[in-house]
Amino acid sequence: MKKLIIAVTALGLLAFGSLSVQASPQSDLKAFQGYFKKNFPKIKFDDFSNGLYALPEAADRRAEWEAIEEFPPYELDLAKGKKFWEKNKLGTCFKNGGAGIAQNYPYWDKKKKEVRTAELDINACLKRQGKKPIKKGKLATVTAYFYNMARGKRIKIDVSAPGAIAEYEKGKHFFWAKRGQLNFSCANCHISGAGKRVGGNIMSTALGHGTGFPAYRSKWGGLGTIHRRYKGCNKQVRTAPLKQNNKTYRALQLYETYMNTGLPLTAPSNRF
Repeated sequence: MKKLIIAVTALGLLAFGSLSVQASPQSDLKAFQGYFKKNFPKIKFDDFSNGLYALPEAADRRAEWEAIEEFPPYELDLAKGKKFWEKNKLGTCFKNGGAGIAQNYPYWDKKKKEVRTAELDINACLKRQGKKPIKKGKLATVTAYFYNMARGKRIKIDVSAPGAIAEYEKGKHFFWAKRGQLNFSCANCHISGAGKRVGGNIMSTALGHGTGFPAYRSKWGGLGTIHRRYKGCNKQVRTAPLKQNNKTYRALQLYETYMNTGLPLTAPSNRF
């Protein structure tokens, strides 16, 4: 346990950098993925995309999860998402008709000078057509179809622009900063707590977090976006959740997604 705490502390210092030297996204990535490869040597790199079910500690749940994935509960939602996508000609607003590009999301938009998510671009497309934006469940369903068109593609996002690096740093700070009445950070649960039981639940690893979203959760009874999951996490540590697609959550998604560079997308997926 002592070695684990020391390793996590070192990783945290690297993530924040020092007053005089700031770690680059590339060095962050090497340290972040290296930590999980070293501490979870039995897990194949690609398997981290399966979240909790990649962990040896959750072996009993994996068999049940694999059985559910044979007839996934989000199958009908994918059909609805496809129908909406085609009916509203959303492919006209995306490169390659939207196929095989979700692995590059979120991204830094140099013209708008902001981080763009798939949800924002889907609603922007509807707006250009003079249609009303969609929200919550329907938006998660359409986004799930968009991500499904890139399922298996390896994550590769660009954070080289100055604006992208600035947002990346904001997301990194949010990930490591403690908050709420429980004084927890994302890292407390998904790095130092990864593979351990917290409140009766086994914590998933930060490596791979988000690769399966939008995801179907039994707790939700439907599909939800990664930002919905962020809101839930914030509530669990007893801090006020932010609105979905707000700038802070987009920055956090940018940071987490970059840390998942090279992993295959598994969205949509089924999560506990």
